[in-house]
Amino acid sequence: MKKFTSSCVKMQILRLLSFFLFLTYAASQSHSLLYDQEHAVLLKIKQYLQNPPFLQHWTPSNSSHCSWEEIRCTNGSVTALTMFNTNITQKLPTFLCDLTNLKHIDFQFNYIPGEFPTSLYNCSKLEYLDLSQNFFVGKIPDDIDHLANLQFLNLGGNNFSGDIPASIGRLKELRTLQLYQCLFNGTFPAEIGNLSNLEYLYVFSTSMLSPTKLPSSLTQLNKLKVFHMYESNLVGEIPEAIGNMVALEELDLSKNGLSGQIPSGLFMLKNLSVLYLYSNSLSGEIPGVVEAFSLTDLDLSDNSLSGKIPDDFGKLNNLTHLSLSMNQLSGKVPESIGHLPNLTDFVVFLNNLSGTLPLDFGRFSKLETFQVASNSFTGRMPENLCYCGRLVGLTAYDNNLSGELPESLGSCNSLQYLRVENNELSGNIPSGLWTSMNLETLMINENKFTGQLPERLSWNLSFLAISYNQFSGGIPHGVSSWKSVVVFNASNNFFNGSIPLELTSLSQLTTLLLDHNQLTGPLPSDITSWKSLITLDLSHNRLSGEIPDAIAQLPALNILDMSANKISGEIPLQLALTRITNLNLSSNHLTGRIPSEFENLGYARSFLDNSGLCAGTTVLNLTLCNSRSQSARIERKSESHAIMITLVVAASILALLSSLLMIRVYIKRKQELKRSWKLTSFQRLSFTKANIVSSMSEHNIIGSGGYGEVYRVAVDDLGYVAVKKIWGSRTLEQKLVSSFLAEVEILSNIRHKNIVKLLCCISNEDSLLLVYEYLENHSLDRWLHKKSKTSPVSGSVLDWPKRLHIAIGAAQGLCYMHHDCLSPVVHRDVKTSNILLDSQFNAKVADFGLAKMLMKPEEFATMSAVAGTFGYIAPEYAQTTRVNEKIDVYSFGVILLELTTGKEANHGDEYSSLAEWAWRHIQVGTDVEDILDEEIKEACYIDEMCNIFKLGVMCTATLPASRPSMKEVLKILLSCSNPLTNGEKKAGFNDAVPLLENSNWEKQVEFYSDDD
Repeated sequence: MKKFTSSCVKMQILRLLSFFLFLTYAASQSHSLLYDQEHAVLLKIKQYLQNPPFLQHWTPSNSSHCSWEEIRCTNGSVTALTMFNTNITQKLPTFLCDLTNLKHIDFQFNYIPGEFPTSLYNCSKLEYLDLSQNFFVGKIPDDIDHLANLQFLNLGGNNFSGDIPASIGRLKELRTLQLYQCLFNGTFPAEIGNLSNLEYLYVFSTSMLSPTKLPSSLTQLNKLKVFHMYESNLVGEIPEAIGNMVALEELDLSKNGLSGQIPSGLFMLKNLSVLYLYSNSLSGEIPGVVEAFSLTDLDLSDNSLSGKIPDDFGKLNNLTHLSLSMNQLSGKVPESIGHLPNLTDFVVFLNNLSGTLPLDFGRFSKLETFQVASNSFTGRMPENLCYCGRLVGLTAYDNNLSGELPESLGSCNSLQYLRVENNELSGNIPSGLWTSMNLETLMINENKFTGQLPERLSWNLSFLAISYNQFSGGIPHGVSSWKSVVVFNASNNFFNGSIPLELTSLSQLTTLLLDHNQLTGPLPSDITSWKSLITLDLSHNRLSGEIPDAIAQLPALNILDMSANKISGEIPLQLALTRITNLNLSSNHLTGRIPSEFENLGYARSFLDNSGLCAGTTVLNLTLCNSRSQSARIERKSESHAIMITLVVAASILALLSSLLMIRVYIKRKQELKRSWKLTSFQRLSFTKANIVSSMSEHNIIGSGGYGEVYRVAVDDLGYVAVKKIWGSRTLEQKLVSSFLAEVEILSNIRHKNIVKLLCCISNEDSLLLVYEYLENHSLDRWLHKKSKTSPVSGSVLDWPKRLHIAIGAAQGLCYMHHDCLSPVVHRDVKTSNILLDSQFNAKVADFGLAKMLMKPEEFATMSAVAGTFGYIAPEYAQTTRVNEKIDVYSFGVILLELTTGKEANHGDEYSSLAEWAWRHIQVGTDVEDILDEEIKEACYIDEMCNIFKLGVMCTATLPASRPSMKEVLKILLSCSNPLTNGEKKAGFNDAVPLLENSNWEKQVEFYSDDD
């Protein structure tokens, strides 16, 4: 019996073993089948992507696809697919989810077009999806909640528009949601507050969203650690319940329209380390009780906050960055803030703060930035600001500080800029400060400093402003070593002695202000090294001698003031041929005749109080150039004429009262008086208003602008001028007047070789005239878009070198407008017809009738209506009327596309514009060489043209933030214009920056700006 039982057990074990082996074999066969299936899908993906180089290792013979770097496997099956920054230009393959175990998909930083791929719904196990930084368009689908297992979703940096769908709030497993830098123009859903597992939420730079209140439902996200929603058109108040978001570590709601008070609960979040609420409209006091002891970065600047800085801020021992600038805060700075051990940046400028600054600032921390300007602080500066040797910037201007500068600043080698102007500071400058190793800017104007200038300065110092102090002595001969100085302002001091010849060796100097001192002797005769000098003010000194002829050889000089000195001799004739527009030589001992070029109202106050000067016209209120006896006779004759005129007028009035005919004559004369022309000059003129008005006949019309005809008028010396006439049959419409005034305001205040020169304006009751320099080769569009592609003057073809030269010139003009004007100028109508060309094909930007002055750099100004020309209008401008410099960059990008393809801005085949046509060709992988202008395409220029085409595509990116600045654009263009030595071909785009094909174009912008 036992033997039988043992036999049964053995049989049972054999059966189980056989069954187990069978299952193992079946599983092996199944796994092998799945592996082969996935391998085939991957090779199909490679074929769909047209066998790109980065997938060369995906081959049928290489069967171990789990070792491919783009693949990650779990238990032998593909679970992750990553193709980051690989230049994919096709839509995602619809069969991607044939990889049935796929959990992780990452296709960020490519050029994938089309709408959101709903085929991904078939990836039933998908947990991670990153499609950011691509070219997706349209709406995010309302049924995106089909991806129910998603834990990570990043769709940022695309062109998605419409609403953010409420269905996202049903993705219950989400931990991370990123929807930043899209073109959403609808609503932000409160349903996102239902994502109870959410830890990271990024919705920043979505300023086209409808004005949105911060949903109170978001305060339910008690697992949320990071919430960034800056520049997203948020309005209203911050919910008080935000204090319930107990896990919050970073909150950035800056650059919105939030109002009301800061909720006290916000400062009770003990995990909060970063809080940015700057550039809103928040008001009231900062909550006084602070328990967010993890705070490292706190920025509440540019609001309307009032009251005092809370004492509890002194308990934030982890705080490194504190910015409360541009508010209405008052009272003292708490002493305890000076003891914060980790503080690196203290920024409170533009407030109403008062009292003395805590003396321990910098002693206990590695302070790098200390900005307390524009307050009412008194007393001495803290002595230990550079105690740890890390201080980079110190700005304390516009206060009531007194005493000497801290002696420790003399040994602060890290210091780059120091601004303490408009205080009551006194004493000598710490000796080591003048030569501080990294010092770039030293502005100590309007104080009571004493002492003398040093022989040597910091090798890096470019901006030196010491005006309105009590410095004395002479300008040292060692000034020749100040090689980096660009601006030297030493006005209103007690400097004496002569101007040393060594000062003229500073070739980078653009501004030299030595007025209101006690300088003597003549101006050095050899000043030709001042090739960059724009402004020279030597007024109110005791200078003597003659005006050196060399002053007329300074190519950039625009402002010259030598008034109130003892300068004698005649005015050099060459001076009248320079570009000087602001000239003051009054109150000297000059003699002789005023050069005729200066005899216009623009120089009416330039030569007063020089008894030996005379003029050929009365417009300058100077003695006429003839004998005094003749002047007396003319005066007596004028008196006789006056008496006669009085009698005639009296007789006329009597006649008019008795005769209807004379009444009509009187009315006619009155009407003529109303129509009298008024001339306002901005340059020296060789013509009168009569020359212009009388020559505006039909046969002189050369074109028409947006508001009237353009005439070519012959004048002496200049040859021709261009006259834009704005007129109407009745009183001018206000719109026309506004456009006229805008152009006059801008062009009369900016000077650049690549911006058309406005000579004067002439006006009467119903006509407005703008008189410009005349440019022989007319506008760029005449060259690019005429069938002959030839100049009406020379008949030569506009070849590629000329086109590149034109692009550089126009870019230089726009770069000056955006980056170098005191108030940046946005043109708003950049196009080929507004790029004018002189005889040498130098480009000049013209027609500022639509331009808008911005009050601050990078500040947006909302215009009442969109203005511009189809094909050149940036998409965000057409949709929101929001204006900044990037709309000009977009328009300039279109011009680059025109220059390289020869096509017009409204060319687009079945699409709507040249820019979209170009983008479409890039998306489908067209060879750029195939779409260049055939009439100018030469082998030696192909690479250069291709790269400028790609630059045009970059400039026309849909997202403004993705476009380069004009400074970056100009840098790239200039890199194409510098020839190599030994006769080699020109250094192209590839010699200056990495090839665009090898990395994401939008990322290139960061590279271009590294050296700025």
